[in-house]
Amino acid sequence: MSGRQGGKAKPLKAAKKTEKDLSEEDVEFKKKQQEEAKKIKEMAAKAGQRGPLLGGGIKKSGKK
Repeated sequence: MSGRQGGKAKPLKAAKKTEKDLSEEDVEFKKKQQEEAKKIKEMAAKAGQRGPLLGGGIKKSGKK
């Protein structure tokens, strides 16, 4: 019996990813995606500050 057989096995290392050359279109596309994500994050932060949009709902009178 070997000493490493029991217990949790170590995961295999993933191969290193090679950096591929990006064309100008790819660079522009990535920039556009980052800008859109930034806008969405800002809009979500603004929406969270205001509070509920619908304040009404069913209103009950004080009478029983």
